[in-house]
Amino acid sequence: MRKTILTGIKPTGQIHLGNYIGAIKPALELAKEPDYKAAYFVADYHGLTRVHDAEEFRQLSYGIAATWLALGLDPDKVIFYRQSDVPEIFELNWILSCFASKGLMNRAHAYKAIVDSNKRSNKDNDFGVNMGVFNYPILMAADILMFKTEVVPVGKDQIQHVEIARDIAESFNNNYGMTFLLPEYKIQEDTAVLPGLDGRKMSKSYNNTIPLFEEPKKLQKLINKIKTDSMPPEAPKDPDSSVLFMLYKEFASDIEVKQMKEQYINGIGWGVAKKELFHVMNRFIEGPREKYHELMSSPETIDKILKEGAEKARSISAPFLKEIKNKIGFYV
Repeated sequence: MRKTILTGIKPTGQIHLGNYIGAIKPALELAKEPDYKAAYFVADYHGLTRVHDAEEFRQLSYGIAATWLALGLDPDKVIFYRQSDVPEIFELNWILSCFASKGLMNRAHAYKAIVDSNKRSNKDNDFGVNMGVFNYPILMAADILMFKTEVVPVGKDQIQHVEIARDIAESFNNNYGMTFLLPEYKIQEDTAVLPGLDGRKMSKSYNNTIPLFEEPKKLQKLINKIKTDSMPPEAPKDPDSSVLFMLYKEFASDIEVKQMKEQYINGIGWGVAKKELFHVMNRFIEGPREKYHELMSSPETIDKILKEGAEKARSISAPFLKEIKNKIGFYV
């Protein structure tokens, strides 16, 4: 029996290398394995916690969808939908909120980070926290549990999302009997946390990202900004501690990776390493970049694909929600 895997990305900024290497690439690779059946979604309601400009929100949502499709996602072989097109998720969100303690939400990493930042700035603990931000782990649990997800590919900093979904599911199951599957997380260990241009974690909030479909000249400039040390070109370098090499091996062939590793050990200038990184990265991105821009210029094509995906998603979510409501005691 194939296991269901689920991956969603929220539209709060341009897709960058961290998104691709940490989430999209491993999710697409898992989908190729015969033991898995895959579901992918545009987490647009999650994006609403941060983006309140209608046109920006719309374009970012299309951008997520176009990225998946440009990178080779075949909507005929997977379930690919827009979160807002599946109303059962939001009804389940309320149901699950009645089984999630406030204490559990207080411990959510994202919320705690905001509170800690506010304390350091001598602001009210909850300054800048809307209820969407506070409650979003419950909506994430609804995303996961609605489709009986068994495996969720995540970065190390997202493990808690799956753990919260399990906690809420167990609370419901203990009350009404076995209903929700308890999901597991799957991490791609060597790329779980990708450093950005300044050495910190690559993140839109740090403004240190490299957009995935950046045009060649800008891509080269951004790569040149990646922080390196002051070692001379002839000095041996450790490839395993180099951000440049970490990125290089994600886009290069096995032979190229082996050869580059030898160059690091024998001594390579950072300028040369950055040039080689640009070469393999741009080579990989050329085709998807063209496809991405083609899709973004045809939003009706994206809408059609997502609507068809939502129909497949609702063939699962509608009967399952009915089952859930029956257990609770609703007349359906």
